[in-house]
Amino acid sequence: MALQGHIQELSEKHRKLEQLIESEMAHPVWDETRVAALKREKLRIKDELERLRTSIH
Repeated sequence: MALQGHIQELSEKHRKLEQLIESEMAHPVWDETRVAALKREKLRIKDELERLRTSIH
């Protein structure tokens, strides 16, 4: 199913963003602007995932 594949792809992007955010914040001097942008993108993906998951049911 194409929708399920899209959900899986978005889930993977969400997971990778989480890792990237953690990696960025592990540095002693991390870029707040970059982290904020990554968090916004992560939230956008999360919202899209929720919308897609509810459309399945």
